[in-house]
Order: sequence, then C-alpha cells, then structure tokens
Amino acid sequence: MDFALKSMFRSLFPVFLGVLTLTSTVQAGQFGGGNRAVGGVMIDASGVMRTATVQELQELTTAIEQGWAPLAGDIAKQANMRMVSLRGIQNAIMKANKEGREIPREVQYLAGLQRIQYVFVDKDKNDVIIAGPAEPWKVRPDGFVVGTVTGGATMRLSDLVIALRSVETARQEGISCSIEPTAEGRLRLQKLMRRITLRPGQNPAVYEASMREAFGPQTIQLTGVPTDSRFARTMVAADYEMKRVAMGLAPSQVNGLNSYLEMAKNSAHASNQNPRWWMACDYDSLAKSEDGLAWKLSGQGVKTMTEIDAISDDGTASQTGRKDKFAQAWADAMTEKFTELSQRMPIFSDLQNIMDMTIVATLISQEGLAKKANLDLELFTVKSDDLPLSSYVTPKAVDPQCSFIRGRGGKWVVTASGGVDINGFEVVEKQQTDASLAKVCSTALAGTNENWWWDK
Repeated sequence: MDFALKSMFRSLFPVFLGVLTLTSTVQAGQFGGGNRAVGGVMIDASGVMRTATVQELQELTTAIEQGWAPLAGDIAKQANMRMVSLRGIQNAIMKANKEGREIPREVQYLAGLQRIQYVFVDKDKNDVIIAGPAEPWKVRPDGFVVGTVTGGATMRLSDLVIALRSVETARQEGISCSIEPTAEGRLRLQKLMRRITLRPGQNPAVYEASMREAFGPQTIQLTGVPTDSRFARTMVAADYEMKRVAMGLAPSQVNGLNSYLEMAKNSAHASNQNPRWWMACDYDSLAKSEDGLAWKLSGQGVKTMTEIDAISDDGTASQTGRKDKFAQAWADAMTEKFTELSQRMPIFSDLQNIMDMTIVATLISQEGLAKKANLDLELFTVKSDDLPLSSYVTPKAVDPQCSFIRGRGGKWVVTASGGVDINGFEVVEKQQTDASLAKVCSTALAGTNENWWWDK
C-alpha cells in the first residue's frame, strides 16, 4: 500500500516486504524433508519466517549430502526423455518398507526429472507413466537440489504425492498462497509517517526500525494443500523471492530484469494504490492422442501477472482490475526471463515443478487415467503410514523489512502484495487432439522395462 509522507520524504519510496524463516520437523521413516530450509528461507517454532543464514545453509547442504553415494550408471546421465512408472515407484516404496530401508534416493528425486512433458497410460502393464527431461543431480551450497546440466530444481516425489492427494481439496478452494500486509499495520504506518519530518540531508533509513515496528508482520495465507507440506513451503518461498526481486531487496542476477523500483523511480504514484504481483499457470492447450491414452504438456508453466489494489481509509485493499504500466512491464520482464531466473534462483524452478505436478495430478483425476490403466494409486492418494511425508512448521507470518529509493512527485511507502495461484482444472479443460501422440506413446512404451524408469 502507498501512504503520503511528509517534508523531504516527498522524494523517497520506503519499500516494505517480509523476510522468511523456515525449520522443519522430520520423524523417522519420513521422506521429502531433511531440508530444514526450503527456498533459502527458514521458519521458527511460532511460524515466523526469515532468510536462512549462510551458516544454516551450509549445515543444510552438509545434512543433505550426508550418506549420499555418487550417482552411477544410466541415472547419472542426462536424458532428453526419461520415463518414470508410477506403478514401479509404488513397488519400490513397498519393497523398501518391507525390508526396513529408507525410500531410495533416486525414488525420492523421481530419477532426476526436471519437467513433466508427457503422461502415458500403459493398459497392458496396468501403469501410468510420467516422462520428461532428466539430469543427474547435486546439492548447491545454498541447499537447493538441482540438475548438474541446466541447474534447474530436481523434481520431488513428496511434491507429486501432495499434488495427487490435494486434487479434491483444490477443486473446492483452489491452490494458492499470498503474503499480505494487515489493514491495522497499514494504518499504524500511516500515522507514523504523518509524524515524521526529515531534516535536510537526513537519511530516512534512521526511521527504518520504527517503520518496521509500526507496519508489523505480514500474514501468510495458504489454500488447497497441507500447510505443513514442502509443496506449501515452495509456494510461499517463491512468492517471497518474487517480491524481494520486484522491490529491489534481492538482485535478480539476470540482465534485463531490474527491480520494479528501478523502473518506476522517476514516476509519480497515487497514495491510495498498491501494485500486486502473482505467479500463475502458463501452459498451451493440453494435447492428447485420439484414444486419450497419451498426453502432452507444453509451455513455460509459469507467468507473472499484476494489477493495482485500491487502499481504503481503513487500510483494507480491494482489486481494481487496472494495471500500473511499470508493474506490468516488470511482470512481463519476469515472465520473459523466467528460465534464466530459475537457473539463478532455483526456487522458481521448484515452483514450475509443482505446477507441472498439479496439472498431471488433476489430469489423472479428471480423465480417470489410473482407472483406464487398472492401476491402484491409493499409496499416493490416501494418507497412510506406508508413505509418511515430512512435516514442516506451518508458515504464518513474515517480519517486514524496508528499502529506500528516490522517486518523483510524491512521497510514498510501497508494499508488495500478491502470491501464487495454481489452477490445474483450468489447464486440463483446454484440450486438443494430436494424432502424432499415439506414435510417441508406442515408442516410449516399447520393449521390456524391468526397472521403474528408463530412457528413450
């Protein structure tokens, strides 16, 4: 939200955003965790988030790598198209449970998948296959598990399981997250700004602590998935990092993607308006074979959108449907530079992955693909002790921080609102028939595959 300041604040933008924190609790036998941090952020026991320290990230990296043997064999090779059997994964999990072993690392990381581009139904083997490009993986110094070739985040079985278990909940309320300032905080900040007068040459940063205290924590809202899941953490961390890049609090490290504040620093802003950004699904029409047994996902998967919020006298925000040209320019730049940004900041690649998984989970449910294959996916779709997922502290609030930049014609405090919106149903509804997919499917499924994954 934007509030008028006084005196020499006329040429300044104090920019507020929250800083994230994350810790997790991992019980024996659980998987999908081990990462105390997700997306480079940490959470304390009360659910308040902050940025992970360098030492915490180093400890995280050491913990992830502990006991890891180097990848060997074909799984250590890059593949343009790697098939992963859902039946085979379930069998591997049940075998590990029976033998009292942890779920194999290659299962947890879905054989190194980077994206899901195809879904095939194998009626002969009662199976559903997901397929896409794959790479061997490594742990970055900041704790991200990424492919060794492109640097994109490696897919996680735990996220796919959450996507499959959340289809019906998502049908009712959607899958989303947002980090929002409170109306009370906006009003407190407005009152503080009315009392402040800067002396000539005085640095407005001297008021940063009091401004943070007045503004107070921003609240985190989650829908559609368990709030203690890694899936939820990924959405929150991606939302947080998007806003930090937009508001100039973290460098994008990508040429051509400057902050919104840099773009808007010489423009005037209305005191009762606030830019909002959010990331949403961005897929082409879903292609399918004539028999509905082969499906193809295409498109970047993620786009950034924006509109202006109107701020009322009581501090509440409402949508206007209008766009700020600089906020739109920044959103367009982020969408255009998304692939490069994802390599620099893998949390965005992680978000891309969970969007792919949400589309696939929705597709399997809506089109009855498991039923067509006569495949029981209950191990994935129903919560049970046979597949326990790690539980993370639910993120509830973000402590604010602020940044300053010179502007023209006004004195405004700018806060970024927005979030993540994943609508798998909207994507799955847009279908078109592609006769060539039948041949792609037959080639992918040809031959005897004793393993639960294979390359073509």
